[in-house]
Amino acid sequence: MEGSMLDYTIPQFGEALASKAPVPGGGGAAALAGALAAALANMVCELTFGKKRYARYEEDLRRVADRASELRLELLCGIDEDAAAFEPLSRAYSIPRDAPERAEAMEAALRTACRPPMDIARRCAEVTELLSELAEKGSAIAVSDVGVGAQLARAALLSAGLNVRINAKSMVDRAYAEGLLAELDGLEARCATLTEAAYVRVRERIG
Repeated sequence: MEGSMLDYTIPQFGEALASKAPVPGGGGAAALAGALAAALANMVCELTFGKKRYARYEEDLRRVADRASELRLELLCGIDEDAAAFEPLSRAYSIPRDAPERAEAMEAALRTACRPPMDIARRCAEVTELLSELAEKGSAIAVSDVGVGAQLARAALLSAGLNVRINAKSMVDRAYAEGLLAELDGLEARCATLTEAAYVRVRERIG
């Protein structure tokens, strides 16, 4: 299958993911999971709009829905971005180890490979923020979907983070690598706190 993976059907994407092809891989799967989490945030807003009981949250819900829509599309685009970033790394690994240009090419490729999963992680952290808000402000009939979305977003963030970590580990520029990892640690810690709080609140509202 060629072209943008956004044109794949669900079975086609699953088939490509299950194959020995280098892409899509874990990064693409993480981006998709994050996009699904953002879609759930949208859905909860749509099910809450116009309900008298939640009228005081209407402005907040509009803001959440608008940002969730943007993040969903950005995360879907992250599937292709992650696949494209793998190509330079694959080429760098094919350069003979004793070639003088290998080290520079490898370092540049590792940086390139880190960008999409790092962006995916940042976006998933933001999706978690939105879902955390919906744990309180979303309709009671969709509160379980808030919890599902929050768990998906956290899993997607952690998954994208693994792709950052494996590439950062090989970088020669340790200051740059450690900067990425420090940001990632912060995103993961914040996401863990929000996801747990959202889960507790969802359970309370379910009763």
